[in-house]
This record gives sequence, C-alpha cells and structure tokens, in this order.
Amino acid sequence: MEEANPTSAEVPANKTIYINNLNEKIKLDELKKSLNAVFSQFGKILEVLAFKTLKHKGQAWVVFEEVSSAANALRQMQGFPFYDKPMRIQYAKTKSDIIAKADGTFVPREKRKKHEERGRKKKEQHDANQAALGLNPAYAGAYGAAPPLSQIPFMGGRAVPEGPAPPNNILFIQNLPHQTTSMMLQMLFSQCPGFKEVRMIEAKPGIAFVEYENEMQSTVAMQNLQGFKVTDDNPMLITFAKK
Repeated sequence: MEEANPTSAEVPANKTIYINNLNEKIKLDELKKSLNAVFSQFGKILEVLAFKTLKHKGQAWVVFEEVSSAANALRQMQGFPFYDKPMRIQYAKTKSDIIAKADGTFVPREKRKKHEERGRKKKEQHDANQAALGLNPAYAGAYGAAPPLSQIPFMGGRAVPEGPAPPNNILFIQNLPHQTTSMMLQMLFSQCPGFKEVRMIEAKPGIAFVEYENEMQSTVAMQNLQGFKVTDDNPMLITFAKK
C-alpha cells in the first residue's frame, strides 16, 4: 500500500483510513494494538495494517467494516495526539485485501499466508457473537456496550465485587491483558472529558486505576467504555474504586 498525501476531499469515502505522522520509535506490535484500542470505539475493525519497511514507517491503515465508522474516526481523531505526535488521517486510496474479497474485486498478492485468513475469519465470528450480547444504545462502540454484569463470566479470581463502591471520581479497571500499557489506557480514557491520570500496579498486571476530575465524568467514562475489548478475550470490567 502506498499513499501520496492527497487531501481527504480528493479521495472518496471508503472503509479504510490511512494514518501518517505516527511515532516511528513505537514497536510495530504495540502500535497496532494501540491503534486498535483507540479506533475500535468507532465501529468494528477488520484489520490494522502497519509495516516495518523504511518506506512505510510512521504510517498505518485501519480497515473498518462500515464506511460510516471510517468517516467518524477520520473526523473525530484528526490531529489526535498519539504517542506525542498529532495523527494525520485521510481515506486510503488503495482498497484493502479484506474489502476487495468481500466485494469480489480481490487479486491475490504474493506471500499472503492462508493461516492469517483463517485467523481473521475466526476473529470476525467471535466479534459477531459478542455483538449479539446485550447492546447499550448510549454507546455506539465497536461491540456495543458491555452485557449486564450478571452475564460477565468469572474472571479467573477477579470476580465482580459483591459490595460495589459508591460512585466516585476513580475507576477500577479489571480483566486487562497483561501486555496493556499505561499509554494505551491513557489514549483510550483521555477521550472522555475530565480525564486526569492512569495508575497501574507493576506487581499486579491486569488491573488499573483511572482518575477523573469528578464522579459525573468518571460515570460517563464507565458507561462509554464498559466491556471495551482490548483484545478478543479481554472485555474490560469497570467499577468504581473503593476508597
């Protein structure tokens, strides 16, 4: 894939957005996970593309299932500070393979691994199953909002507390994948008004605390991000922190 920096007005709206001016010091795996975490609030993501080659450094492509998701992401995240650099976003000129396959225009490229396609289909089916669970119209995220707490399975020793803490300005986040970084959470939660800071405990991976200026703002953040999936197997469980 190659982009020549056209303005978004010159390229018709489509399901893939092209992002450049990304921080080139960030490792490829972390970059992809962070982009997925930030952009999946706008709709279902089919894939995130980024490459190690010098020609493609500082660039990435995010492929959505719907054009409307790409449009919202482009509009709302234009200039968003991502690893200390403002993102420059436009519609991609080149149709991604996954979209080409869906509309019948796909031409195979070299070195395309079959197991990647199988893995992607499995992920899409899993996402579809998750989306069928209780949806919350107040949050039009990638998978809808979280199912009711009664439907969330036991999290390997991190059960939902019986006596939840009263609403306050600090959120307690559970069921995070161990590779989650404070920067990833900061980019996610800072999109909600009143964000102050993220605190993670090195000795206890999988949990974090997120502080807001007041309990109204923390409540909005909880409603918006409850059940947000950092990875396929890790829907976030958000409660108010006990003080």
